Amino acid sequence: MHRDDLFLEFVRVVERAAIAAARTMGQGDRKYSDQVAVEAMRQEMESVDIDGTIVIGEGERDQAPMLFIGEKVGKGGHPVDIAVDPLEGTNLCATGAPNAIAVIAASERGGLLNAPDIYMDKLVVGPSSKGQVDINAPVEDNLKAIARCLEREVHELVVIVLDRPRHEKLIADIRKAGARIRLIGDGDLSAGISAAVTGAGVHAVMGTGGAPEGVLTAAAMRCLNGEIQGKLVLTKPADKERLRKMGIDDLDRIYRTEDLAPGKSMIFAAAGVTDGTLLKGVRFFGDGTRTHTLVMTTMPKQVRFIDTIHAKDDPAVKIRF
Repeated sequence: MHRDDLFLEFVRVVERAAIAAARTMGQGDRKYSDQVAVEAMRQEMESVDIDGTIVIGEGERDQAPMLFIGEKVGKGGHPVDIAVDPLEGTNLCATGAPNAIAVIAASERGGLLNAPDIYMDKLVVGPSSKGQVDINAPVEDNLKAIARCLEREVHELVVIVLDRPRHEKLIADIRKAGARIRLIGDGDLSAGISAAVTGAGVHAVMGTGGAPEGVLTAAAMRCLNGEIQGKLVLTKPADKERLRKMGIDDLDRIYRTEDLAPGKSMIFAAAGVTDGTLLKGVRFFGDGTRTHTLVMTTMPKQVRFIDTIHAKDDPAVKIRF
């Protein structure tokens, strides 16, 4: 990726997906919310000057009509691998809950792992704790290490965990160690970003979520200098055969940030759909729409928050700040 302004193209892509999803907010139909976000992102991507390939998308060719893994996107140009989550937090959008976002990450060919669509056990920490934790270590040991790096006590830490029955033991271990927990219904990607941003009030993310979301989190960590460690989790016999066909034989391998997102040039963009910890949601007003977007790059190392007003094409339009 050689264009210095390419990140702006991806800002436009996530803004369109976020606006489309936000129009369905609170309607209680998560599948429809996801569908319109996918369609908007897919349409906007066609105008981007790239030769793009989806490596993390909505599913295999026979499972999703839009943005499937392996699909070609863009109107030609630099070869780019793309990871997308047009609506991270479909339930959050459907119920009007915080932290729903539209996400895209891009890198040069081979810069993003084509992760299987299965579960991954994850540990995400910020820059201060990078290199000081081990996903195979006991929860208490990792929390003590994080507290030491942050010059805090364990009871001052906040750990985000997806509210799932499978995390019952993890939650018990965190509470036994003395740390505080913030349970979330969805959105471990946005939680991971928060863990890597000083001042967000989140110090780690622990637990099992989607492996594709792990790749997107890794792209964000590359830009924020945070760390993610992950291990693939098999939940059914077919998973092992599927991984074998993808050339993955070491089921105990620990995937680190650079394994999931090894590219030299990384772009990560996320637009708020509903209000959240880092991003405001889409706001509609009479003469237009307002979006709030986070875009990060590794070359150069930059983090931008972009507040955009999309005004109607009307000579009488009024802009309000």
